[in-house]
Amino acid sequence: MEEKELKALISLLDDEDEQILEHVEEKIRSLGTAIIPLLEREWEGSFSPAAQRRIEELIHNLQYELVKERLVGWYKGTEHDLLEGMWIVATYQYPDLELSKLRQELEQIYREVWVEFRPDLHAMDQVKVFNGVMFNKLKFGANTKNFHSPGNSMINIVLESRKGNPITLCVIYLLVAQRLKMPVYGVNLPNLFILTYKDDQHQVYINAFNRGLIFTRQDIENYIHELHLVPQNSFFEPCDQIDIIRRALRNLIMSFEKMGEHAKAEEVKLLLIEISDGGDLGV
Repeated sequence: MEEKELKALISLLDDEDEQILEHVEEKIRSLGTAIIPLLEREWEGSFSPAAQRRIEELIHNLQYELVKERLVGWYKGTEHDLLEGMWIVATYQYPDLELSKLRQELEQIYREVWVEFRPDLHAMDQVKVFNGVMFNKLKFGANTKNFHSPGNSMINIVLESRKGNPITLCVIYLLVAQRLKMPVYGVNLPNLFILTYKDDQHQVYINAFNRGLIFTRQDIENYIHELHLVPQNSFFEPCDQIDIIRRALRNLIMSFEKMGEHAKAEEVKLLLIEISDGGDLGV
C-alpha cells in the first residue's frame, strides 16, 4: 500500500461511524509494526483529540506486539543474550531504545573496571576491586527512595541514574564481570536477587543491592531459615538467563501494580506467560 493510501486510511480514524472505525483499526493493525513511524508522524497532524487517542492506542498496541515478538524470538533462540533480554524488557516502556546504546554504556563501565583490574588477583580481591569501581567510583547503588518505580527494572534508566533494584544492579554487575572473565552468575534467592562468584576453588555470594557485600552459603542458610522456607538448590546455585528475564518481568509487574498502573501490569503478565514454565518468585 502506497503512503498516500496509508495516510487516507489513517485519516478515517476521525470518522464518527463505529463500524468504519472498527474496520480501519483492524486494517491498520494487520499492517504490522512497519506502519508505526507513519502513525507517529500523522499523530502530529490536525486530528481531533478522539482520533489522536485512537492513534496513540494503535501505536501502543503495535509496539507491544513487537516487544512480544522479540521476547518470544529471544526465548526460543539458542543464545539467550542477557543484555538483549533486558533491552527487550526496557522497550516495553522505551520503544525507541537501541541495543547498541546499551552495549556502548556497558563497554564504558568495563573499561573503568579494567583499568584497575588484574586477572591474577585472588578471587576475593577481584571482587573487592570490582566493587570499588562499581559502587565507589561509578556510584551505582540501591534505589531505596523509589524502590517500586518501574524505572528500576529498566536497564537503560539504571545505567543513566546509577540507581536500581537488586536484579537490574546484578545484571549490570555480572555482564561487566563476565566480560572480565570473572565467574559471576545470578542466583534466584527468594525476595532478593544476588550473585555468586563460583569457580573450582571458591564460591561466595555478592549482594549488589548492598554495595557488593560478600557473604557465605551459611549466611544464605540463615536467611532461608528466617523466611521459614525449605532450602532448595536454586537458592545457592547459578540460574540461567531466562530465569533472570522472568524475574525482571515479575519485578516490573509488581512495580506497575504498586503504582496503580494495572493495565500495564496485565500486559507485562502476558509477556511473562509467553516465556513461563510455571513457578513464581518475588522481588
